[in-house]
Amino acid sequence: MYSRSIRMKARVFAGAFGLCLMASTAGQALDRLDFAVSGGSKALQKDLRAASILLAAQKSGKTEAQDLFADARAEYASLLDALYARGHYSAVIHIFVDGVEAAGIAPLDAPSAISVVKVVVDPGPAFTFSRAKVAPLAGGSDIPKGFAVGKPAESGVVLEAVTAGVNGWRAQGHAKAAVATQNLTADHAKQALSAEVTLNPGPRLRFGSLTIKGAERMREARVRAIAGLPEGAVFRPRDLERAASRLRRTGVFKSVTLTEDDFITRPDLLGITATLVEEKRRRYTFGAQIGSNDGLSLNAAWLHRNLFGGGERLTLSGDITNIAVQSGGADFNLGIKLDRPATLTPDTTASFAVTYGKMNEADYDADLFSATVSLAHVFSDSLSGKAGLSYDYAAITDPLGQSTYRALSLPISLTWDRRDSKTDATRNIYAEAEVKPFLGFGITDSGVRLKADLRGYKALGENRSFVLAGRVQAGAVFGASLLGTPRDYLFYSGGGGTVRGQPYQSLGVSVLRSAVGTQFQTGGKTFVGGSVEARVKMTDSIGLVGFVDVGRVDANSFFSDFGGWHAGAGLGVRYATAVGPIRLDLAAPVGGNTGDGMQVYVGLGQSF
Repeated sequence: MYSRSIRMKARVFAGAFGLCLMASTAGQALDRLDFAVSGGSKALQKDLRAASILLAAQKSGKTEAQDLFADARAEYASLLDALYARGHYSAVIHIFVDGVEAAGIAPLDAPSAISVVKVVVDPGPAFTFSRAKVAPLAGGSDIPKGFAVGKPAESGVVLEAVTAGVNGWRAQGHAKAAVATQNLTADHAKQALSAEVTLNPGPRLRFGSLTIKGAERMREARVRAIAGLPEGAVFRPRDLERAASRLRRTGVFKSVTLTEDDFITRPDLLGITATLVEEKRRRYTFGAQIGSNDGLSLNAAWLHRNLFGGGERLTLSGDITNIAVQSGGADFNLGIKLDRPATLTPDTTASFAVTYGKMNEADYDADLFSATVSLAHVFSDSLSGKAGLSYDYAAITDPLGQSTYRALSLPISLTWDRRDSKTDATRNIYAEAEVKPFLGFGITDSGVRLKADLRGYKALGENRSFVLAGRVQAGAVFGASLLGTPRDYLFYSGGGGTVRGQPYQSLGVSVLRSAVGTQFQTGGKTFVGGSVEARVKMTDSIGLVGFVDVGRVDANSFFSDFGGWHAGAGLGVRYATAVGPIRLDLAAPVGGNTGDGMQVYVGLGQSF
């Protein structure tokens, strides 16, 4: 016979799902905890052990009798949820505390000492759906395929189906869509579950006014401009999510919450309240990275998050790289950048940046200056783009003497980032491409510089503890001669960003001759590089990495007679932290003639 509610044969009495006041007398340590599951799949047994509050308490070293007794009473509900999630609705659960069923012990009679706890679970048969219906549905609702007659009657699938039905209506503007009625009936004789849910779509609504709370230092007009909530337009959850994301991207707020009003404003408006918590106005950051051939790199930045009260970000940055590098000398860079969000569109940020740098490379010294005006636009959560106008100046000293390069450029870039983590990705891809046409003045030729970076990640194994990661980099300069191209536009290979195990920027091309007729090295007009890593997670904190890097630089076209290649390989250790893994890599040359010996690299985050 059908029952009116889902029943369980376990002795789950009133009080099994609540906590009551218990005696505070400290009890002695638990001697033994037995956990037995009779039947069921291995996956179900694993889920039950994972859901067990008592096993978790044992692992954490909890020994107080009153705590163990409370956990034993709560164990029924926790295990029952896990059983329902796998479609088992006729389970029998016993939890014995020193031989007595825990559900039968009154809270005020809690034992002062517990020696043995025994958990026995008989999952019973797995149920299937005899009826699976959620109605009415909006067009395009994505109901899970598992919610169908004959499929395993897992409670999570029912919840997914109902959520999908409600979200389908909300996506079409029915913000107040909700469950009207639900009828869940388990037939224990037939081992079947009948699930029938009726939805109430409610009226189609439009965005009402935006109420702002917590914006103490930012002007409300700018909050509205940045949020870009389309007041008066048909309600769409994605528009609400985008508004919250835009506010978070400014970095001004510690938390951003957009909530819908409980009531509808006549005739069909739904008001939204933005609750904001502002961050501190200023932030300081410091960083360091070291490589035995690349030298020590130090960087620091000072950030003002809300300079004029409109979300403007002022960043002052400086870095010193290649300190004690084996070839060349230390490089210095100073920069100032001002960002203004919500310029032209809510998803567009305008920036003005000025940088000055001094480079002491193995084959040239340079004083560099650049001024850039740019617009960055966020197209979606994974796709963004940037376009700018830049003036670049470089005073170069090399074996040819002193040269001055000046160019006006138009850098345009796109970034597609689908990674699950920016510092320790395990799946999906990252792709970045830049095209930079430049107009040269004086001795500088005109041309175009192209650059691309593609990365992919694939996790393997049941626990996703093994990750294969690959990277391909490429760059080229077209239209300008090697001598007429600014030195900092040319490409080198070697070091932590390209080929580990090889000295920093050790691979270039030697086709130009000095005034006395000797050849000297410069960067090349084309570059291609690749990296492969195998990352193995040994524990929650420790990981091991094996890697191979390869790079090639050519004077003009790819893979010409005027170029060369090199490669490096090694092993690394990763230590997980809250801000990303600490990286230690040991690498050595395995191809080419640009270096020898072991190289050491230390940094934060995976190498790519």
